[in-house]
Order: sequence, then structure tokens, then C-alpha cells
Amino acid sequence: MYGHRMKAKKRHYTQLIAAVLYNMNIKGFATGTISKGSLKGICVPGLNCYSCPGAVASCPLGSLQSALLSSKYKFPYYILGTLILFGLFFGRFICGFLCPFGFLQDLLDRAARKLKIPEIKKNKITRVLSYLKYIILIVFVILIPIVRLTPAFCKYICPAGTLEAGIPLTMADERLRALIGGLFSFKVFLLCLILLICMIAYRAFCRFLCPLGALYSLFNPISFFGMHLDEKKCTHCDACVRKCRMDIKKPCDHECISCGECIESCPVSALSIGLKKKQEAAG
Repeated sequence: MYGHRMKAKKRHYTQLIAAVLYNMNIKGFATGTISKGSLKGICVPGLNCYSCPGAVASCPLGSLQSALLSSKYKFPYYILGTLILFGLFFGRFICGFLCPFGFLQDLLDRAARKLKIPEIKKNKITRVLSYLKYIILIVFVILIPIVRLTPAFCKYICPAGTLEAGIPLTMADERLRALIGGLFSFKVFLLCLILLICMIAYRAFCRFLCPLGALYSLFNPISFFGMHLDEKKCTHCDACVRKCRMDIKKPCDHECISCGECIESCPVSALSIGLKKKQEAAG
């Protein structure tokens, strides 16, 4: 149990470091302005709004939507190549270790468990809901930006954008507060609803709604780094599946975020986090 707590703390420290590195423009929070430095031309791996006053780089989802808006004029080679590289190297390890909004969900979960708030355990319904994020990816991130020429996910859904950019910027700028309308109010309501749901269902946004997680999940089985299952040791007892709070059907599948929570539950030590290819070769 002690080792489990230490591993969880190390993961949370990694998440915190990633969040700080993504948002190093501290003066932006004081001035209510957005960084326009050269690093804004590159993407961070996790969900982190471009318009956050602290953001020093771009959000992959925002960049993808922006690229698709102009896709009729030029193919979005750069952003697609970047996302493919992130996916091939890390898969959903990014969700578990390198995403600030994932970190926030973990903090909410810890608070909820300490307050003994009832938790909705994973079940058949949550497994069905886990496919909703793929619909959001296809409709709001890909189709609507191409057809309607608007970044639909950022504009209508993204809770990270509302929390990191919308609220801080309107608090800092009186002129922006005067422009607040129904859409902003709806997004604040949606943000609050998502955060509340995350306190009763573990990482609800990651599991059910996040299109970036949906995209990275496509690479999870072939990513170079992440959760690794030693098939030679595995007895298929499903202890790891029962331990996991994500909606996995088997170890290391598309829903796995490589958090490592299941490692100690394995009676034959068949699970680990690291370079998959190296471990397979060593086996």
C-alpha cells in the first residue's frame, strides 16, 4: 500500500510539472494577456488552451481545428504529423501523466474520496459512454470545422478552455466582461457540470468526452512507451481489469491511460510502465 501511494504521488508530481511547463507565462495571469511568443507555433501533448494567459505553446486540439479550417487551401501536415508522433511515442500515457485537465480530474477524485462522496463504478453503461468521445472527435473536431468553418469543440464544449482562458481573461478585462453572452454562460455551466460529474465518476471527461484522448487511444496498442503486459507471464485472471477504474476490457487497450494503478494487483508481476519494444525484446 505504501508503494502504491508513492507511485501515485510521483505521477501527480509529473502532472504538476507538465502543467507548470505548459503555463510558464506567469505575467499573463496578472495582465490578462496571451503570450504570442515563438513557442506558440508548437503544440504541447496534453489538453491546454492556447488562449490561457499562462500558455507558452499551443493546444493540439485547437491547432488541429485551426488547420482543418484552412484545409481547403493547404493540407495540415504539421499538426497531423505532430499528433501522430505524440500518439506513436506515448499513446494515452499522455492522458495519465502529461495532461493538466487530467491532473485536475485526479485532484477532484482525491477530494471526493476523502469527502466520501458516492462513486459511480464502471459498468456496462460507462463502457458504452466511453465511445461518445469518438463521436465528439469526428463531429466537433473534424467535420464541423471543415464544413461549417468554426472550431466547434473549442467554441461549444472545451471545459479546459473555459477554465484556463475564458474565466481568467474575463476576470482580468472589464471590456470582455461586458461582452459576456449566452454562449459563455452555457460553457461555464457545462464546465461546472463536468467537474461535478468528475467527482462521482472517475475521470469522467477523459473517459466519455475528451476527443484528444480518443485520438491518442488509436495509437495505444502500438505506442513505444506506456503500460506493458508481458503475455508470457499473464494468467488472464483479470485482476488488473477489476482494479482499473477506466473502462478497459483488457490490459493496455485503448482506454488505458498507463496510470499504473493496476501494477500491484497483478499476482504474477506481468505489468509495467516503460519502453514496450525494449521489454518485448528483452523477453
